[in-house]
Amino acid sequence: MDDPDGYFGERVAARYDETSAVMFEPRMLDPAVDFLAGLAGDGRALELGVGTGRVALPLSRRGVPVHGVDLSRAMVRRLRAKPGGDAVGVTIGDFATTRVDGTFSLAYLVFNTINNLTTQAAQVACFRNVAAHLEPGGCFVIEVGVPELRKLPPGQNVVPFQVSPTGWAYDVYDVATQSMSSNYVEVVDGRCEFTSIPFRYVWPAELDLMAELAGMRLRERWEDWTRAPFTSESGRHVSVWEKPAA
Repeated sequence: MDDPDGYFGERVAARYDETSAVMFEPRMLDPAVDFLAGLAGDGRALELGVGTGRVALPLSRRGVPVHGVDLSRAMVRRLRAKPGGDAVGVTIGDFATTRVDGTFSLAYLVFNTINNLTTQAAQVACFRNVAAHLEPGGCFVIEVGVPELRKLPPGQNVVPFQVSPTGWAYDVYDVATQSMSSNYVEVVDGRCEFTSIPFRYVWPAELDLMAELAGMRLRERWEDWTRAPFTSESGRHVSVWEKPAA
């Protein structure tokens, strides 16, 4: 990947809000903002992978000072162009290692963004980076899907998740390495465009161990932002780890 914006360069950024439109709907977004605002309290929030500001902007409008980190300048330009975009501070860089000034009562990674770190070492580094930014008693929140390996029969490594007259999307899994990719075929102006983005899937218990290595402990885990119970049938989870107050 030669693009300095990584896999979220201009072509992806230009259509990101459109292709993720369901995630901007109030029924999806409002519970997340309520959840995060409650944890932030009177403190500052750090969003890793701030993107086009889907969560940062409404959280900022709730009175929470938000600072974001993102590798993609193309995505951040979209944030800056939106109303209130200048109220969100942004540092360009890899959120696993990039440091910003000050401390925060809340740090968060939403919409599977932890999986954008494609090695276990990078994911562990992210937890340690967050711990260094958090105030004592501060919280780190991750929203991420549970790996869908139960959908893989023997001999199969592909799980389709979108089929329409104008596009197809599917995930490819390597269960030996926990690497995966999300692949998109879209028909645009009568032509097919292909995009493939690499990820590393991660299990809830593995995230708990990463948190422990960074000096944090699990505080709560839910199926979604409404605090529905997390069960063995849950397809995703919202987990909160806390940095000890002492």
